[in-house]
Amino acid sequence: MKTLRIHYLQHVSFEGLGSIETWTQKNNATVSVTRLFQNDQLPQQDAFDWLIIMGGPMNIYQDHLFPWLAAERAFIKESINNSKVVLGICLGAQLIADALGEKVYSNAEKEIGWFPVSFMKDNLDDDLKEILPEELTVMHWHGDTFNLPKGASHLVQSKACKTQGFIYNNKVVALQFHLETTAESLKGLIENCGDEITDGEFIQSADSMVAGTNFSAINATMENLLNHLKHSF
Repeated sequence: MKTLRIHYLQHVSFEGLGSIETWTQKNNATVSVTRLFQNDQLPQQDAFDWLIIMGGPMNIYQDHLFPWLAAERAFIKESINNSKVVLGICLGAQLIADALGEKVYSNAEKEIGWFPVSFMKDNLDDDLKEILPEELTVMHWHGDTFNLPKGASHLVQSKACKTQGFIYNNKVVALQFHLETTAESLKGLIENCGDEITDGEFIQSADSMVAGTNFSAINATMENLLNHLKHSF
């Protein structure tokens, strides 16, 4: 059996793979990383099968502050064109939307904390309908959004943000929210991005977030989604 080679793009030290790392170990995948914040080099396209793009507090249009963004955007577009399995989370989802020709812009509301999302069952194939719930309370930490790219299937929405995620060509998945979050990784977010916790209808306090008990449910959903993508590998 061919070994699955996963490469991920990391934008800040405190946003790593989270629960995805456990899945890679279970599936004997090899894992490599480009730490963009350390100016690591991007790999050749033939060096990996899957690309996972993590989150980060920056915006995709802040090239003046993060010069590596331009090369990253081009790399993601090339990976999609080469029919790689691509998974983007939060900032990663926004970068995928950009690669598919959609503008990323500020959402009317910031979402930070545990809030429910609804999966668009009518837009999904039978396998995804089976593994994804109707509704799930997930961890959010984003202020930007995007419109649905041409040719993509609308996957999920929330009260505060219509386009929470999509699937493109059955191989590219973009999620604005975090299914990979663990109790440990959430603490890292709060420690490093706590200044974003302000008053807002869809912003929870740090204490409320830490008290959340849905880690096992979101991590299980992430595992199911990764298993689904593996079938296309």
